[in-house]
Amino acid sequence: MKKYLAILFISCLGATAQLPQFNIPAANATQKKTYCNPMDINYQYNWEQVNDKISYRSGADPVVINHNGEYYLFHTIQGGYWHSKDLSDWRYIKPSRWPMEDMCAPAAWSKDDTLFLFQSTFQQRPIFYTTEPKTGKLEFYNRWLPQLPKDVGPWDPALFYDEDLKEWYMYWGSSNTYPLFGAQLDKDKKLTYKGDYKPFIYLDPVNHGWERFGQDHKSDITPFTEGAWMTKHNGKYYLQYGAPGTEYNVYANGTYVGDHPLGPFKYAPYNPISYKPGGFMQGMGHGCTFKDNYGNYWNMGTPWIAVNWNFERRIEMVPTAFDKDGQMFANTRFADFPHKLPTKKLTDKDELFTGWMLLSYKKPTMTSSQKEDKFSSNLVTDENPRTFWVANTNIAKEWLTIDLEKACTVNALQINYTDYKSDIYDSSLPKVFIQYRIYSSLDGKNWTKIEDNSNEKRDRPNAYIELPKAVKARYIKFENVHVPMPNLAVSDIRVFGNGGGSAPETPKNLEAKRDKDERNAFIKWEKVPGAVGYNILWGIAPDKLYQTYQIWADEPSEKEIRALNVGVKYYFAIESFNENGVSKVSEVKGGI
Repeated sequence: MKKYLAILFISCLGATAQLPQFNIPAANATQKKTYCNPMDINYQYNWEQVNDKISYRSGADPVVINHNGEYYLFHTIQGGYWHSKDLSDWRYIKPSRWPMEDMCAPAAWSKDDTLFLFQSTFQQRPIFYTTEPKTGKLEFYNRWLPQLPKDVGPWDPALFYDEDLKEWYMYWGSSNTYPLFGAQLDKDKKLTYKGDYKPFIYLDPVNHGWERFGQDHKSDITPFTEGAWMTKHNGKYYLQYGAPGTEYNVYANGTYVGDHPLGPFKYAPYNPISYKPGGFMQGMGHGCTFKDNYGNYWNMGTPWIAVNWNFERRIEMVPTAFDKDGQMFANTRFADFPHKLPTKKLTDKDELFTGWMLLSYKKPTMTSSQKEDKFSSNLVTDENPRTFWVANTNIAKEWLTIDLEKACTVNALQINYTDYKSDIYDSSLPKVFIQYRIYSSLDGKNWTKIEDNSNEKRDRPNAYIELPKAVKARYIKFENVHVPMPNLAVSDIRVFGNGGGSAPETPKNLEAKRDKDERNAFIKWEKVPGAVGYNILWGIAPDKLYQTYQIWADEPSEKEIRALNVGVKYYFAIESFNENGVSKVSEVKGGI
C-alpha cells in the first residue's frame, strides 16, 4: 500500500473480548480439485469507506504463511485473517485482539509453533503472536517497536527468520521518495531493532522499463516501490519488491539477489519476476512468496478492479519456481483460468493448468432485467471487471442466460459480483452473503440445475464453481437467490471447459523489434482465424520465456512491450488459444 493509507491513527490498540467469528463452508460442499483467480474469499467491506460513502469489497497486499502444514492469509484492512488446509477453501477468522485502526499490508512469519504478525505503521506498534491461529487468539509479543524517523516506516513490512544464521530480520518501505529498508531484529529483546536500518532498493525506471508508472508504463509520475518480502533459496537471498504502483495493469513484483540477508543485493536482469498486464485480472504486484506442503513455491499479487474507487482490488496466487540457474519466476500464463490444486512436487511450470478454456467470451446473453443500456447484460461476457450488468432489483429470480452458441463440455464457472451503489460498510451484517443457482441446457427450454448454494450463507464476490462432473451444455443460466447490495450487479460470468473442436493454428510471421529506447519492443503477428486470444511469451533466453502478455483476438495483432531492461537481450514467441485448446508455440524470435 502507498503512503496515502498512512491515515491519522486516532486510537491505540483495541483489545476486544469478543469471541472469534468463523465463516465456514457448507458441510456438504464437494472438495475442490481446482482453483481460479481472483481468489474466492469473502473480501471485506470496511470502516475506511464510511466517510466518503463509497461501499465496496476489496483486498490487497496479501501474505500467506504455511504454519504447521496449514495456510493463513493476511491482507489489507480486513479486520481478521483466513485459514485453509488446501489453498482453496478459506475460513475467515475474527481475532481476539486487533489494531483499532486495522492492518494495512501486514507482515507475518511462522517459527516453530508460533505465528508472528505485525502491521504497517509510521508510529510505534506491537508485534503480535499466536500458537493457536485457528482459534483467533492473539497475544502481544512486543508491545512497541522503537520509533523510526518520520516517513521512514516501517510501512509495508516483512518479517524473515534465517534458519541457518538463526537470526531475525525485517524489511519495509512504501514510497516514491524513500527506498526499501532492512534491519536485523534482536530475538533477546523481543524482536526490537538490532543496530541501524539500511537502505537497499531504489527504483531505476530509466533502465528498468517495467518500473515506469501508469497504464502499460506510459506515465511520467515517479513510480512507487513497496511490498518487501524475503525468500531464501539454495543459499541465495531474494529480496522481493512491488512496483511501479497498484492503480494500473502493470503492477508487478521484482527481486534483487544477495548472499546475506542484509546484502549487498544485485538487481536481477530478468525482472520482473511476476507480471500480468493482460487478461481478465490485471496486475500482480505486492504480495509474498511462500512454499506449500509439497515444496512448491507460490507468488501472491494484487490485481486492480477500480470500479468504485481507484484502489479497489482483489488478490491472486500463481505457481512460482527457481530454474537451474537460480532465476526466480512466477507463471502468469492463463493465470486467471482454472488450475489444479497441488498434490505433489511440480516438475513442469505449466502442469497445474487444467486446459479448461474460456467458453463465454463475447457470447450473447438474455436477462430478466437491466437497469440501463450502459449496464447491459452482454457486459458479463466481455472479460472486463470494470464493466458490469445491473438488474432492476436484488430480488430472487433475477436471472441471466449465456448462449455458448454450440454444445460444449462445461467444467467450471466463475461469478464476479460488483458493488454498484452499495450501502454496506460492515461485512458482519447478517445480510452479507451470496446465494445463487446455476442451470444448463442444450436447447434453451429444458433446464438442469447444476449448482445451488442456497443452503449456505457465505459472501462470495468472486465465486468459483468447480462442477463435480462435467456437463454438456449450450446454454448456462444464472439465477439470483440473494445478494446484499441494493441491486444485483455482476461484472463477469466466466464459463470454462472445452468446445469440442480443434485448437487454433500457431500464429505466423511473428516479428519482434527493439525500440531505440531499449525499454520497449514492438511485436507483430498474423491473426489466426477462430482464435479467442493470444499469449505473447518472452524472456532473456529461448528456454526462459517466463513472461506473458495475454490479449484478446479482437484487439490489433501488434503490441508494444514496455517492460524490458536496458542492456539485456530478449527473445519472443507467441501462441493462440480458443475454446478448444492452445496452439503450439511459434518459433522463437529475438536476441534483440
